Formats: sequence, C-alpha cells, structure tokens
Amino acid sequence: MSPAQEELDTQSLLLQGYVELQQHALSHLKSMALACATGLGIPSAIHRRGGAATISDLIAQTGLPESKLPYLRRLMRVLTVSGIVGTGQQPSGGESSETTVYTLTPVCRVLVHGGGGGSPSSSPSCDMSALLRLLTRPSTTLAPFFNLEAWFRDDAGGGKTAFEMVHGMSPWSLTKKDASFNKTLNDACVADSSMTMDAMLRQTTGGGGGGGNNNDIFQGITSLVDVGGGHGAAAIAIARAFPHIKCSVLDLEQVISEAPDDATVQFIAGDMFKSIPPADAVLLKGVLNCWDDDNCVKILKMCKEAIPARDAGGKVIIVNMVVGYGTPDTAVREAQVLVDLYLMRVGGIERDEREWKKVFFAAGFSGYKIMPILGTMSVIEVFP
Repeated sequence: MSPAQEELDTQSLLLQGYVELQQHALSHLKSMALACATGLGIPSAIHRRGGAATISDLIAQTGLPESKLPYLRRLMRVLTVSGIVGTGQQPSGGESSETTVYTLTPVCRVLVHGGGGGSPSSSPSCDMSALLRLLTRPSTTLAPFFNLEAWFRDDAGGGKTAFEMVHGMSPWSLTKKDASFNKTLNDACVADSSMTMDAMLRQTTGGGGGGGNNNDIFQGITSLVDVGGGHGAAAIAIARAFPHIKCSVLDLEQVISEAPDDATVQFIAGDMFKSIPPADAVLLKGVLNCWDDDNCVKILKMCKEAIPARDAGGKVIIVNMVVGYGTPDTAVREAQVLVDLYLMRVGGIERDEREWKKVFFAAGFSGYKIMPILGTMSVIEVFP
C-alpha cells in the first residue's frame, strides 16, 4: 500500500470514528425523543388513524399547535431514522400533498395508551408507557449516570451506590419521601408485570405461545406469596388464571398503602428481610436483580423458611433475566447488558446461570430449573 493510500485509509477511519462518536454521544436523545412522543400520545394517535398517519394527522390527533408542525416533523425524523416509528408513502393521486405516513412498529405498539396496539386477539394490557416513564425519569434514572465516573473513582464512599451518591438514600427509602417517585415506580412495575405475566401464563395454561414445558409451574400449589409484589399485578394475574391458589402480596408499607382495593389477593405490609408469610410457593418477580449477592442470599433464606420441603411441593418462583438465555439476537443481548448497567446504579445485577447457581446454593437450595418466557426474561424454579 502506498503512503498516499495509507493516509487516505487512515483519514477514512478517523471520519468514521467521528460520525460514530456523534451517534453514540447523542444516543440518549433517542430515548428522550421516544419519551416525548409517548407523552404527546403519538403512538396512540397513529393507532387511532388505523396504523398510518401523516404529520397533519398527528397535529390534529394530539392537539398540538400548528406552529409546532416543523418541529414535530424533525422529532418524527429522529424516530423514523432510529427505527422507532415506521414510514410509508401516501398512494399517488391522494388528496393530501403530504406523501410521508408514519406507521406503528413493535415498540410503538406497546406504547399505545390503554393497550390495543396489537391485533384484536392480543392482550389488552400492553401499554408500557409507565415503564418508559420510569426508565427515562431525569432525577432517579439519568442523574446517577451523570455521576457514574465519580462513583467509579470513589474509593471512600462507604459502599454507596451511584443512586445513593445523588439522593443520599436507597430508592426504597426515597419512595417514602417522594410520592411522585413512589407512584412512577409502582406504575412501571404494574405495566411490566402485566406484559410478563401474560406471556408466562399463556405458556403455563396452554393459552398460546407454545412453551408447553411450563405447564407444571403452578401444579400442586394452593398458596403463593408475591414478595416485593408492589400493587399485585402479578399475583392478581395468577389468582385469576388459577382460582384455587390463594395469593397474597408482601411489600413495604408505603407501597401497600397505595395498592388498589382488590379482593382477589391479600396485601400484607412487611419487610422481606425480616419475615415472609408461609405459603406453598414464593414468587420473586424483578426483585433479586435489584440486590447484590449477599442480600439475595438473605432474601432467599427467608423464602426457604416460608415454604415447605421440596417433596411437599415447596418452591421459589423467580421471574428475572438470565443473561445468555432468551431469543439469541442482537436486540435481546443489548437489552440485557443495558438493563444490567441500569441496575448497577442501585447495586443490582443481572446474572448468568453460573451466578444464579452460586446464590441459590449459598442460600441452601438443592436445585433449580430455568425456562425462557419472554425476550430477555426467564422463569427460574428453585427447590429447597
């Protein structure tokens, strides 16, 4: 290679690096654009227009001022280039001079307010906008990452998490003091549970989605306590699918006090580190990934005390990510590592099978079984 050609290749690589730097450094704007569009009701507006809407349709459907149309067009351009919103073309000869129409993608469909973003036979509870609000919340999600470098360099912080460096307390303590954060967190948990439990129970009850190997998860169980179950979305779903199972929810007082008045399940205020009500099975959905190994072992030991022996049907049912399991595509792998980083701000971790096994055996359990159920998520049955 001639020196001139080598110089051209080097310059090309530098220019590529410059473009990729802009792309990565500004990638947080994609989530902000998505949060803005969802807050404005754009996925719902596209859905109401039959799944295809022009920019004028969006202005009319969302009630935005006409003066914002050029800015809305720029917002939509970011969303379409990023693949968050689809695009199509108006048929030639149409009455409108606008040719671009915006269409629903899979991520848009789970952001239609009130559900209904899928086919008529799909689950009605697929509105994930509450989860999006939690994941893009400035003070509790974004602020700890603005301090991430300082957290890495701090060797004298007394084991504080990045979240605690910003707020001076854990997120669970903050829910007592910040009603808005408490509501945002609980609403997000309800939305997430609705989607995850629908997928899990469809497989468990044979209601679609294949996965018949999950049919025995709830076999032989007559009572279940959902530990850290928030407003009870998961427990309520189980109780309705299996009416013979008596379901209860254990969570902190500030969570339980805001729970809906639902006679389907019993709500119990308490601390999972101190006591767990006895039951045939304990459900831990999205709980253990929020804690380090030592705390997970403490929680699991409390669970083991609450359930009968293995030969009597006792088990802990964990709904969490198992890194390396799930659909083997780039989107799933990226989602898994991003969620893991998200949890690092509070001292949590997403574990692979080896890491889960270490925690289970340290807590005195004898075995486990992993079943992928939904994208990044798996069900783990853990036996005493």
